[in-house]
Amino acid sequence: MTENTIATSKVPADGLVTLTHVIYGLHAFTVLTGLLTPMFIVTAFLTGWPSILAVILNYIKRNEASGTYLESHFRWQIRTFWFALLWVLVGWMLVFTLVGIPVAFMLAMGVGIWVLYRVARGWLTLNDKLAIPD
Repeated sequence: MTENTIATSKVPADGLVTLTHVIYGLHAFTVLTGLLTPMFIVTAFLTGWPSILAVILNYIKRNEASGTYLESHFRWQIRTFWFALLWVLVGWMLVFTLVGIPVAFMLAMGVGIWVLYRVARGWLTLNDKLAIPD
């Protein structure tokens, strides 16, 4: 068994696969908004309605994805959102110190690149009908 496969007994419904593509699309739209506007990728990702809607859909539909390769994608998308939020909160705490402002700026840039990577890698892996390794 390769690292991109999971022992699954269920084949996901076509509609759920499509929904997972839509969820990646919502995240990608928000990332693009962050790239094309003065807003950082990470702040657009965390405050943009498409990504918030995507995470809500992840939580609503993750039971349906259980036991399929999509389960790893739902987990990947949820973790991306919450870890990005955690790092943004750390950055906001750093902003309140004069020395921390440049660190917070670099942290926001780094987390934005990380979010872009996670959305792209996840979507490409989903397109190949593979699970995301943990």
